[in-house]
Amino acid sequence: MQTCFFAISGVLPHDEAIRQIKNSIQKSYGKRSEEIVKLNFDAVDNALSHLYEVSIPAKAESTLELERSVKGRLSEFVAGVTACLIERRGDELPVSAIPADGTWPSGTTQYEKRNIAQSVPVWDPESCIQCNKCVLVCPHAVIRSKVTAENELADAPEFFKSIKAKGKTFEDDERFTIQVAIEDCTGCSLCVEVCPGRNKTAPELKAINMTPKIPLLEEGIVNWDYFLSLSEYDRSRLDRSKVKESQFLQTLFEFSGACPGCGETPYIKLATQLFGDRMIVANATGCSSIYGGNLPTTPWSKNSDGRGPAWSNSLFEDNAEFGLGFRLTIDKHEVQARELLQGLAGKIDAELSKAILDADQSSEAGIFEQRERIEKLKKELKNIQSDDAAHLETLADYLVKKSVWIIGGDGWAYDIGYGGLDHVLASGKNVNILVLDTQVYSNTGGQQSKATPTGAVAKFASGGKEQLPKDLAMMAVAYGNVYVARVAMGASDSQTLKAFIEAESYNGPSLIIAYSHCIAHGYDLKYGMEQQKKAVECGLWPTFRYNPELELLGKNPMKLDYKGPKIPVKEYMYNESRFKMVESMNAKEAQKFLETAEFHAKEMYKRYKNLSEN
Repeated sequence: MQTCFFAISGVLPHDEAIRQIKNSIQKSYGKRSEEIVKLNFDAVDNALSHLYEVSIPAKAESTLELERSVKGRLSEFVAGVTACLIERRGDELPVSAIPADGTWPSGTTQYEKRNIAQSVPVWDPESCIQCNKCVLVCPHAVIRSKVTAENELADAPEFFKSIKAKGKTFEDDERFTIQVAIEDCTGCSLCVEVCPGRNKTAPELKAINMTPKIPLLEEGIVNWDYFLSLSEYDRSRLDRSKVKESQFLQTLFEFSGACPGCGETPYIKLATQLFGDRMIVANATGCSSIYGGNLPTTPWSKNSDGRGPAWSNSLFEDNAEFGLGFRLTIDKHEVQARELLQGLAGKIDAELSKAILDADQSSEAGIFEQRERIEKLKKELKNIQSDDAAHLETLADYLVKKSVWIIGGDGWAYDIGYGGLDHVLASGKNVNILVLDTQVYSNTGGQQSKATPTGAVAKFASGGKEQLPKDLAMMAVAYGNVYVARVAMGASDSQTLKAFIEAESYNGPSLIIAYSHCIAHGYDLKYGMEQQKKAVECGLWPTFRYNPELELLGKNPMKLDYKGPKIPVKEYMYNESRFKMVESMNAKEAQKFLETAEFHAKEMYKRYKNLSEN
């Protein structure tokens, strides 16, 4: 029989371990609060009184069998490979089980039920105003809404909630519902903080409230499975320029391993709702590549037609060039397909050929119609015996619009990959660049980047960064032919949505710089959207959209979406420990940082306002 003592001491005798721990605490806090030092000492001393002996049997005696981690109707790959990896039995897999071409199936995070939240959001239909803001901001796509015909709910579980759908888009017999994937929720509470609905009888409650999970688990699983079985709303009937209706579009990015309350993932999720069925994504190394492409599962998903984002990750320093390569390849394939189609004149239906070549694909409806034409074309090609017809069959899908996205963080875009990003902006090619700006190298431990604001503490800026942040947005505006937007979802979800739609529709390079709150900022991320709002209101994150197409119409391309600083920068900065901690280290220096930031906010407004008025 072995005996084990649980203690912080590791292999050292506990008295010596305690002495070393106390010395370490004294060094860490010696120049700070004595009260904090005492609290730490007490915690160490109390550990001694809670030591207890644990007897470890010589061998396991339980007869219980572990359940498989993945259940239900599964593909052969998910059952044989993905499940094995989730269960940490990857070493048992033969090399032959791994895809030889490096591609992995998408939409597999749905099988990895983490069940990490202690409390989950619960919807109160009577208090709900059907704004869909909770759906929009959910970092893990666990809160979703649908509108469905009343008769489709005939076999709904007895505890499945729905109410009459509001809005001119919807019919009288259509019902609105919000459901939560309880097993996938991280419990971040962002949804509750942004909810504007109020319970009339209990003002402290909202239309969505955090509630202990365990009593709700079984019903929640049944509700979620039923919710997924309901048909998706007809995309052609929805006005995707409205925040509410955009959130009825199916997300193709779900259940990622991002931090609870992550500020990056809501932007990615929104992009997939709008364009996911035709997205091709080049992802820079960083947080977004870790929660986006980590094995054994991936959050990038697909719809019932099997369409979804195609995703790949390249090096930190060359992601922009990597994405540009996607665009150049797609364009070349399209040119080849057009030439082949024209060369098969007389063998292909003339009206069909003309409709394909002249197709307007600037709208959802136009893309849908083009896809239908391509399916007809493929059927005709199967009946033509020629090398050109066989070649065109392999390229036909390139005649449907593809949306190329280059995604990464500020460490990539402002620093390591900036040279490539600038090259892509100068290329004039139709690519969409999304910078998830956390103002720090989040994935590698919080080092300062050129996006880090003045006065923020980060690695390599332990006393607060002295320099002003780089203005990547204005550098891109200087080209004149680049669509540029700076957005913050928490400040204006409608402005964010407009920017995404305008950027993707612009036939040229587009750059969206998205304020993304992060755990490195040092506060409870359930307030992330509120902090985004304060960042804009204090003037340190000016929101705007620069659209070169407006200039062609004789209009000013610069649209300033904020009204200038209206709260002190301190009201924003000192909600976050990355700024606040400077005050305790050097109050005089902290005051200088505040004054510099205040001046910078006002100067930026003058600069942007001047552009918007001239």
